[in-house]
Amino acid sequence: MEDEKTSVNAVESPVQDQEGNYSLPENAFRELKEGEEYIPPLKPNRNYPEVTPYSVTMGLIMAVIFSAAAAYLGLKVGQVFEAAIPIAIIAAGIGAATHRKNSLGENVIIQSIGAASGIVVAGAIFTLPALYILQAKYPDITVNFLEVFLSSLLGGLLGILFFIPFRKYFVKDMHGKFPFPEATATTQVLISSQKGGDQAKPLIIASIIGGLYDFFASFKIWTDTLSTTAVPKLQEFAQNTKAMFSINTGAAVLGLGYIVGLRYAFIIFAGSAFIWWVIVPLMGMNPDLAALSAEEIFKGVSSPEGVVAGARYIGIGGIAMSGIIGIVKSWGVIKSAVGLAGKSFGTKAETVKPVRTQRDISMKALVFALCAALIVTFIFFYIGVIHNLMQTIVAFIVVVVIAFLFTTVAANAIAIVGSNPVSGMTLMTLIIASGVFVAIGLKGSQGIVASMVIGGVVCTALSMAGGMVTDMKIGYWIGTTPAKQQTWKAVGTIVAAATVGGVMMLLNQVYGFTGKDALVAPQANAMAAVIDPVMTGKPAPWTLYIVGAVLACLLNWLKVPALAFSLGMFIPMNLNAPLLVGGAISWLVGSRTTDKKLNEARQQRGTLLGSGFIAGGALMGVVSAALLFFFKDGITAFVKTYALGDVASNLVSLVLYVLLIAYFIWACMKAKKE
Repeated sequence: MEDEKTSVNAVESPVQDQEGNYSLPENAFRELKEGEEYIPPLKPNRNYPEVTPYSVTMGLIMAVIFSAAAAYLGLKVGQVFEAAIPIAIIAAGIGAATHRKNSLGENVIIQSIGAASGIVVAGAIFTLPALYILQAKYPDITVNFLEVFLSSLLGGLLGILFFIPFRKYFVKDMHGKFPFPEATATTQVLISSQKGGDQAKPLIIASIIGGLYDFFASFKIWTDTLSTTAVPKLQEFAQNTKAMFSINTGAAVLGLGYIVGLRYAFIIFAGSAFIWWVIVPLMGMNPDLAALSAEEIFKGVSSPEGVVAGARYIGIGGIAMSGIIGIVKSWGVIKSAVGLAGKSFGTKAETVKPVRTQRDISMKALVFALCAALIVTFIFFYIGVIHNLMQTIVAFIVVVVIAFLFTTVAANAIAIVGSNPVSGMTLMTLIIASGVFVAIGLKGSQGIVASMVIGGVVCTALSMAGGMVTDMKIGYWIGTTPAKQQTWKAVGTIVAAATVGGVMMLLNQVYGFTGKDALVAPQANAMAAVIDPVMTGKPAPWTLYIVGAVLACLLNWLKVPALAFSLGMFIPMNLNAPLLVGGAISWLVGSRTTDKKLNEARQQRGTLLGSGFIAGGALMGVVSAALLFFFKDGITAFVKTYALGDVASNLVSLVLYVLLIAYFIWACMKAKKE
């Protein structure tokens, strides 16, 4: 792989596809037959403009803007929007408006750099605000910019470097085996921007409909979540039995469900149904929990005695055990990746050079970069956080082992459902790490700081691993050079880490994370609630973790995807139910006729429409977050004036959701076979 310099500096002049037709091949989303090969739109034997001053500058600007927006929204409502799709839309729009020729490869680099924003933000805001939250109880805890910056940066870099050896396995060897919902939507946006006609039209229309739909719903004029607790008689039933049903009526989540497909959507919902309709009611029979709502029993509440509820912790145990099972199953891949790294130092450069579209950064460069990142991480832990050599060594080993092994778990989750269970895996990491720290004498406020900063590194690493699998799959489908995406993803990570550090400290000063009108930061509050008792000798919900772990083993034995089921147990029902609706639509439109080609045409049209819903919802999510940030008082007053009452709000939401589903099915059925 010594030819990387040649690759990067090779002809970057535009090479226009002779037909000017950038279409995804027919075998882009299905498994390949024996001997069949996937040929992307950007041909492997040609060089296209990818890394240019334009694409790098645009990517860095996107990284700054979206890091700030994602940090605010994530700390406000606990949801970090995926930046890849809106950035792809913006990049494609600017390229079209400026009549930029052959910009497909450049647009991939722009979204690669810019999408580091949401990834790094998720890693940082799920853990580090817990330090601010616990300051009220432990005044000696301090937080500074360097801690936040280095925790986010080092975690992001480790996530990139740990994932690279697995790129070929996930994006090439497993081609067609996973749905890759976010990567599918982003790729469709980028491809459609390069051509007009039938390919772009349904995606644009769906983006407008989905975007406007989610935009107005985000201001709560009508509810965006339907629940059985909104009906008086059912509310009484839910209070008595602790059993309820809820569904998010957003267009973006509906589109996500379509791309995930019925099989995985059903398994995910089954996990959710098991928790909400079996475990929560059973836990509600405990007299100590009788006064709690179903939502409180699911989320978990803390008390002086520790965590006394939290059905979702079963999901965390399931995710952790699914991860271990996944690690065991993919041990051959892990072993091969490590062996390849060692082999690269014992032999000369490869005689057979990989084609451009399969060229990662050289293994030697990867190992040197990884060693440098690990050394800096160790120094950061020792000088900046722990100040004890033996404790630092233990903390360092915990971080490296967990981050490396869970890399495949995070990537697998994104490939299946498009949602990274990073907060669940990080929570389990924090519990394990905290238990180890207490055993070696690192506890109290110093132990809390160490756990949270180290948790931030692991959380960002796992978040980045999930982001990388999406990024690399987009590049694989389109035909860009992996080495260039990997290199510039690291640059985007540096910019995003610096931005999120500054934004987090600013938001703490403006809003704070505790008290009236403070930012909610739900994940960080959950981390604080769990770590505080562990560090002070109080019990953790080990029974719930063990139940989840045993259940995952049983599911694996029954050959049911344990990770998908565990995700359903951890993610709230209102976000899982619409996946099932979207998956049902996918099955419906693809099975209404005996004409196989017509079914395929309808499903492909549905993929475009679903991608449009996701893209429009994600983009307008950014717009609504910006409006709330700059015009919070005015919007709040407007909503209070025009918001519907509870009954009308639910009725309007239900009617609009039914109309959205009807449009989705109707538009899919209009497709004609080629």
